[in-house]
Amino acid sequence: MSCLRPLFRLLSALPVLTAAVFAHAQALPDGVTAALREAGIPLTHVAVVVQALDAAAPLLSHNAEAALNPASVMKLVTSFAALERLGPGYVWTTRVWAVGPVVDGVLDGDLVIQGQGDPTLTLERLWLLQRELRARGVRHIRGNLVLDTRHFDVPPGDAGAFDGDPYAPYNAPPGALVANYNAITLRLKPTADDVRIVPDVALPGVTLASRVAPTDAAECNDARRALVAALASGERIELSVSGHYPRSCGEQAWTLSLFEPATTFDLVFRGLWAEAGGTLAGATVTGAAPATGPLLVFLSEPLSAALVRLNKYSNNLMTRNLFLTLGAEAYGPPATLEKGARAVRETLAARGIATQKLVLENGAGLSRIERISAQALTELLRAAYRSPWFPEFAASLPIVATDGTLRRRFNGSTLAGQAHLKTGTLRDASALAGYVHGAGGRRLSFVMLIYHPNARKGEAAQRALLAWAQQAGGRAP
Repeated sequence: MSCLRPLFRLLSALPVLTAAVFAHAQALPDGVTAALREAGIPLTHVAVVVQALDAAAPLLSHNAEAALNPASVMKLVTSFAALERLGPGYVWTTRVWAVGPVVDGVLDGDLVIQGQGDPTLTLERLWLLQRELRARGVRHIRGNLVLDTRHFDVPPGDAGAFDGDPYAPYNAPPGALVANYNAITLRLKPTADDVRIVPDVALPGVTLASRVAPTDAAECNDARRALVAALASGERIELSVSGHYPRSCGEQAWTLSLFEPATTFDLVFRGLWAEAGGTLAGATVTGAAPATGPLLVFLSEPLSAALVRLNKYSNNLMTRNLFLTLGAEAYGPPATLEKGARAVRETLAARGIATQKLVLENGAGLSRIERISAQALTELLRAAYRSPWFPEFAASLPIVATDGTLRRRFNGSTLAGQAHLKTGTLRDASALAGYVHGAGGRRLSFVMLIYHPNARKGEAAQRALLAWAQQAGGRAP
C-alpha cells in the first residue's frame, strides 16, 4: 500500500481525467446530462448505477467500473464490513485499574486506563465511566494517571496535511483512548469590551488567552472563520485565540481538535473529574496495564448505535477507529491500517463484492487516494440488503431532507423522506450512495460518483438522477 501512495497522489492531483480511463458510457437521462453540462462536469467524470433490489440487471449503468474517489461514501464499506465481521451488538471496552489500596475514597497509588479504541466516549459517557469509578470507592487519586494506548499502532501524522486545517474536527486522528471525538468546544461570549472564551469542560494545565476584538458588524456570517487558534508549549500549554468577532453573533460554540488523542483524553478526564469534586495529584504518563483483573470494565454503545452517529453525521474519527478495530479483531492487536484494510477486503470478497479496484487508506474517505467503483458499491448495497443486519445498516444512513448530512438537501422535492443515502464531499469529489424508495413501492440501490474540480456544482445533477430513480422505481419488474 505505502509504495502505491505516491502514484495515487499524482493521479488524484490531475485536474482532468481522460475518457480512456473509463468504460463506455451508457446514456444518462436528459435532465442529468443537462445539469452536468451546466456545472461544467464531463460525463467521463461521472459514474452511476441504479438498480432495483429485486432485479438482476441495473436500470441504469454509466461508467460503472471506473475507480473514483468516493469521499465519505467510503464509510459504507467500513460500516458493512464491521456489521458482517463484528455484528451489531459488538462493544468496545475501556478497562480501569486502581494500583494501590483504596481507603475512605482515596486511592493511594496510580489509576491506569487502557483503551481499545472506543469511539463513543463522549463527555456524557466519560462522565458515566467516572461515576462508576466513584461507585467503586475512588474519589481522590494520590498517584499518576497512567494511559495504556498500545492497542493501536498508528504512526504520528500531520493533522493538517489533508487540507491545511489541522484543528478541524474532521481531521482528528484516531486513537486507542479518545474522549469526545478528540474535540474541545470553546464558548465565544461577546461583551461590550471583549470576547470571553470559555471551554465546555475545564482544561487543567492549559492557559486560555482571548485576543479577539469585538466588532459592531451587523451581519454574522460564520464569524468563526475569522478566528485563529494557536498553541504554545511551555510549563503550561497556552491556547490563544485572535481575530474579530461581531457582537451581533451572540454566544456561539466553536469546536476544535487541538491535541493528540491521549492529551485530549487526559484534559477532558481531569476536567470532568475535578467538576465532580475529585482530585488527581500525580502526572499523566503512558504505560502498560497490570496483568491482574481490572477494577472496572466500561462498555461502549453497541456498534449498531455507533453506526447511526458515524454515518448520519459522517464522523471521520469514529470510522477510522472502527477501521483499526476491524484489523485488531481479525488479526490481533496492535491495530494497524494495513490490518484494517486486509480485514475489510477479505470481508467484501467473502460476500462476492469486487475488490480489484478498491483502494483503502483509512476507510473514512478522508483521503486523496481512496478509490472504489460504482459497480462495487452497488454490489455492497445489494449484499447489505440480503444481510440479516440490513435494518441496522439502512437505519444508519441519512434520510433525504430529514436528518444528518442530508437534513438541508433536496428540501421541497418529492424526494423528502424517500431515500436513505450516504453523502461524500471533497474539493474534487461529490458522491451519493444508498437506497431510494420508488414511486411504485420498489426499492432501488443508488450510486452516483462525481470526480472533477467542479464536483461541488453537481447537486442539481444528483437531484435530477434521484428524481429519475424515484420514478423508475414505479415501473413494473
